[in-house]
Parts: sequence; C-alpha cells; structure tokens
Amino acid sequence: MRNYILLYLIIVSVFSFSSYAQKAKVTAADKKYESYAYIDAIKIYEKVAEKGYKSVDMFQKLGNSYYFNSDFSKAAKWYGELFAVTLDVDSEYYYRYAQSLKSIGQNDKANEMMEKFHQKSGNDNRAKLFEKNKNYLDIIKANSGRYKIEDTGINSNFSDYGSSISGNKLVFASARDTGGISKKIFKWTNQSFTNLYSSEVKMDGTLGQPERFSKKINSKFHESTPVFTRDGKTMYFTRNNYLDGKKGKDSKLVTLLKLYKATKNKEGEWVDVVALPFNSDNYSIAHPALSVNEKILYFASDMPGTLGQSDLFQVAIKEDGTYDTPQNLGNTINTEGRETFPFISNDDELYFASDGRPGLGGLDIYVVQIGTDNSITDIQNVGAPINGTDDDFAFLIDSKNRKGFFTSNRTGGKGYDDVYKFTETRKLACEQSLTGVITNKETTKILPDTKLSLFDEKFQLLKEGISDTNGKYSFEVLCGKTYYVKAEKHEYETKEGTTSIAKTPGKSELDLALEQRIKPIGIGTNLAKTLDIPIIYFDLNKSFIRKDAAFELAKVLAVMEEYPNMKIDIRSHTDSRQTIQYNDALSDGRAKSTMAWLVKNGIKASRLTAKGYGETQLVNKCSDGIQCTEAEHQANRRSEFIITSM
Repeated sequence: MRNYILLYLIIVSVFSFSSYAQKAKVTAADKKYESYAYIDAIKIYEKVAEKGYKSVDMFQKLGNSYYFNSDFSKAAKWYGELFAVTLDVDSEYYYRYAQSLKSIGQNDKANEMMEKFHQKSGNDNRAKLFEKNKNYLDIIKANSGRYKIEDTGINSNFSDYGSSISGNKLVFASARDTGGISKKIFKWTNQSFTNLYSSEVKMDGTLGQPERFSKKINSKFHESTPVFTRDGKTMYFTRNNYLDGKKGKDSKLVTLLKLYKATKNKEGEWVDVVALPFNSDNYSIAHPALSVNEKILYFASDMPGTLGQSDLFQVAIKEDGTYDTPQNLGNTINTEGRETFPFISNDDELYFASDGRPGLGGLDIYVVQIGTDNSITDIQNVGAPINGTDDDFAFLIDSKNRKGFFTSNRTGGKGYDDVYKFTETRKLACEQSLTGVITNKETTKILPDTKLSLFDEKFQLLKEGISDTNGKYSFEVLCGKTYYVKAEKHEYETKEGTTSIAKTPGKSELDLALEQRIKPIGIGTNLAKTLDIPIIYFDLNKSFIRKDAAFELAKVLAVMEEYPNMKIDIRSHTDSRQTIQYNDALSDGRAKSTMAWLVKNGIKASRLTAKGYGETQLVNKCSDGIQCTEAEHQANRRSEFIITSM
C-alpha cells in the first residue's frame, strides 16, 4: 500500500514553488521530500544520482521516498547505495533495509540486517521479536496455504483499498477519477484523493459495478475505511481533517486524519456527520473497527502514548453514546513500527496489519484471539498467499462462510493497491481431535448415549456431546491446551478426566470408564472390588482384626445380611517377603480371623469358607529376588471375598 498505511494521509498546503527553480536540484528535491511530495522528490533525486552524485542524506531520502510508497524493491536499491557509502546510520535504516530486502526475496541478507538492527537499536521491541522468533519463516510456512484468492473485478488503475461490508454492499476507498473537469492530486502519490465507493456482492460471489457511495460523505479530500453497525444505521469512517468546508491543520500546516461518525435517516441518506471528540489537529486517527457487541471502537493512531509510528487503540462507547478515554492496546500488540487497519471478526479475533513483526516483507496481516477478559496472546501471521513480499492489509472475514476481502499492492494487480477476495479453506488455529470411548468399568462394555462435557483449564464449559452407538465421542480442541472431560450417565457415577493436548495438529485420546451406582453381583464376584474395599490391614505379623479393617468388613457384612443365601470364600494373600511357610501360615491365620469376625457379627459359619494362599498368587513380578517398590509389594497383600453361592 502507499501512504494510506502510514496514517499520514496529509493535505500539503499550497505553496508557491516558483522560487525553487533558482536553487540547487538536491535542495529542490529536499523541499519536495519535506512536503511529503515523494514522487516529485524521487524524480529529482534519481536524475542527480544518475550523474554520479553520492550523498548519505540523498540516499536516505530516496530510500524513504520509495519505502513510504511501499515500492520496496526500489527502496532496497537505494538503501543498498546508502550502506555502500556508510554503515554509520540510524538503526531505523537497518530495519527498513531489512524489510525492503525481504520484498525481493533476499531473506538471508534481511536477517543479517535484522541482527545488526538488534545490536544497534537497544530495547526496540521489533528486534526482540526477531531474536525470539528466529524460525519465523518456518512458522509462517506452517500457517500458509489456507486461502483461495481471486480478483474482485472492481479494481481500477489507481489505488483501491480498505473495504467494509454494509448489508449486501462492499464499501471501499478508491483514488479513481469518475468524472469532473478537474481533480485534486495528492502529492504523496500523485494520485487523486480517495472517495468511498460501493459495489453489490451478488449471490454467486461476484461484485457489481462500483458506484460512488454518498455525496454527503465524500468530500474533495480523503475518505476511507468505513465500518458499519449491524443495523446499518451508523457508520464510522476516516477522513482528512475537513468538516463543513473547513480544513484543520497542525503546527506544520499539515491536514491530518480524523474519525467521523454519520447516521442514516429514514430516506436512506447519510447525515449528521460529526468528528469524534478524541480527534486532534495534531495527530492522526484512522481505520475504525467495532467489537462484536459494538461497545468498543478500535482504531489506529499516532496520538501521544503511541509506541511506534502508529499503534492500535480502543475506546469504550458508553450507553449514552459518549466515549471513554482511548486506551493503547499495549506492547503485546504494538511495536515501534506500524500497526494499523484493525478488524474484529464475529469470533472475537483481532486482525491487523503490521510491519513491526517478523514477516514476509512490508505490511503483513496478523491475527490474535481476544479473550473474555480482553487478554491477548499468541499473535499469528496468517501466512501466504494472503501475505506476500509487499503490503497486505485491510483484512475482513465472514466467520460463518469463511469468505472475505483484503488489500495488497502485490505484483500482478491492476492498480497501486487492489482489493482481493478470498475463501479460507482451513482455520489458522492448530487443532486436534480429542476422542475417546466410554465403557463400563467392571464389564468393559461400551456405554452409548453418555453425556460428555468439555471444559477448559479454567473449568469453563466449552462444548457438550453424546457418545454414539459405539460409545465414542469427539471434540475439536486447540493444540497446547489442557482440557477436562466429564462423562454422565444414568445409574453410573459421574467421571472426569483431564488431558494436555500436544502443540502440533493430530489426534488425542481420553477414554473414560464409569462405575455403576448399583453394581451387579453373582457367583464368582469379588466383593472386595465391587465394594471398593482396599487392603484389609493387619498389624505386623498379627492376624487380629483392627478397627480400620472392621470398617471395611462391615460392607461385606451388610451385603451378606441383604442376601441371606449368599455364601463367600475368604481368600487372604501376602507379598513374597518372608519365607513361603511363614506367609502360608500368616495368610491362613488372617483369612480365619476375618471369617471369625463375620461369624461374631451374625453370619453363620456355614456360609463362609476361609483360606490363606500366602505368596502363591502374586499379581505382579515381585517374587523372591526381584527388586520392587513398596507400592508393588502392597498390591500383593490383599483380601478377596468371592461369592460361591447365591
């Protein structure tokens, strides 16, 4: 993109240049440059350079003139001439040279310049981001290939950019000349000032012939980047500091940018154009965007408190229609470079353009999810082919059909900037499929129709589902996150599980086994498992029943009282430590003590049998001579209560 990105869409006051003819050519070019007439300045500088004249100042201004007009290949040429003369330049030139080199595919040399920029710039956030993301090209490559891009068919030979949707209309800015005897020229680009145009978005996705948007909105200076409320009755837009025929200027006699608001009357006309109260003659505010609930207005500005050349800000819109104090989005988003053209999707994603982050060259488009607490993390470059080596910006997307528009000054376009349409074929977010099978813990049978709930790491409910006929469930989740899954089914205990998802795309599994509240029992059932009876503890080398063991045995007693015909076989086991003979005797004594306790508490002895098995039925490897943990030995010290008759 040309000057529109920088926010300094200025109107240079009319001066008499007749006296300039008497000055040296370079001095004349400097005057053009200082008046932001970059195209005119370039013509003079290059004629001087062709004759062999070399100057650090001239090469800086030649490079800047092309850089500010986003002609990065020519900017790279003249910055190259600058660095051939001297390396003793401000660190910003290392950054601009690096950005320009990226646009012509010289990434290795660009990275070399970024390394030197890091060394010279001190605490610059752009340098920190580069050092932190040395593999940024690999990350961008992984994010690429997700869009199908097409020309919109509405572009002219001039600059067309910065679109917005209002109903079934695409509204955009254009420098095209649609008639009239004379036209005003913007010295920065030698093009006409921009007005708003609209084009019908048809059912098949094609766009109709562009028409001027509104005589009430368009003026003789710049209008651009509108945003509309969902009801279509209010719009915010960018315009030069010009209202009711009066043009405002800063201390250098430059007319900057302001945000304006307009409303639509019953006749469908845009009326009541007012400047927003936080505008100023001394800085620019531009490119508005609305939050999903339309209570926050985002914009780009170089107002006091800006961290770089332009930052993103937000301002709350109060219930009475007034505005709170604008707030800078902070250095999580903003850098010392240019952050501009914000857009908020219906998924609460903030898209914006920046040249302050590791990218492919010029302005790249980035996206970040805005949390419910307004937190902003993990900013992502949307990748190619949306982003390229030139300026890419003014991105907007329909969250439902994943179609949208963006602007670029890439090679192959019709004009200086062109509006492109796209379809997103794959979301940027790294996602995994979290799947699992729900089963009965005791029988391992599958459990269909189980209710599943997915929670994030803060235990906020995200999604719900039902297991299918095969007991399976599936949720789409984000990579690198922790999730909780809750399973609920009638007559079963609720079960929760947790899983941490890998940071790469793929699949994760989390199976859940549910316990029945009413557990079936029959011949062969081990009541110790059914009743969740842990180890029946005995004192060392003793076989009498302790109080804690009596508490567990009371569960067996209750079941036998409920089923008076039930008979059980009590089986006691030890670990492998001590001798076989000792363990046989100890386990047999404990089995008989257990039987005696049940008899003492009312169960007929004829319903009980008891035997000790010592170390003959170990459940793991921990036999004599094998090194095992205490937990492994403990697993072998167990009591079983096997139903032999009902």
